Amino acid sequence: MKVFPLAGVNYTEGMEYSDPARLIERCIEGDDQAIEIFVRRHETDIFRLAFSVLQDSSEAHEAAQDTFITALKALPNYQERSSLKAWLCTIALNVSRNRLRKRKVVEKLHHTLTVVFQIETRKQPTLEESVIETEKEKAVWNALNELDEKHRMIMVLRYFQELAIREIAEILSLSEGTVHSRLHTARERLRIALKEIHGDKV
Repeated sequence: MKVFPLAGVNYTEGMEYSDPARLIERCIEGDDQAIEIFVRRHETDIFRLAFSVLQDSSEAHEAAQDTFITALKALPNYQERSSLKAWLCTIALNVSRNRLRKRKVVEKLHHTLTVVFQIETRKQPTLEESVIETEKEKAVWNALNELDEKHRMIMVLRYFQELAIREIAEILSLSEGTVHSRLHTARERLRIALKEIHGDKV
């Protein structure tokens, strides 16, 4: 099974791949072009989710690769009880958390995306740079990284992955009430953090 490296490439999605069900079918059949399109459609979201857990761009790339390898192998068993995006996020979250557990020393979650923006003289934007494009978004990510994992993950799934409360509850094995409660707490903490950075403009 061929999995394409996570790097920006230009491609044209043919009409035969525009239908998600058809795309999944072709991926199961081992169609290389379908697999590439499948990965390209979801790679940014999966990388961002992995990075939010691992706080390391290199390891997040590897986790994203592992996610797609796992997902492609499991596609024949995929059932539409949850959205494809929620299903992929569940796999990515499990892969990322497993990687985190295997680390001999787990760094505290104050390491932020600033390392990404210390890289200079790049001719073309990298995947990391395409994820966060403005100074305000950098500040949001830095503030998010100051949250504990259970509150940061809720925010990432809700506002960056744009998943429904029901889907988040399913992914994290929580009640919808708990999701709402954590969202409220995370939003308030984030608001306070951003207000300290930007003053009353937030």
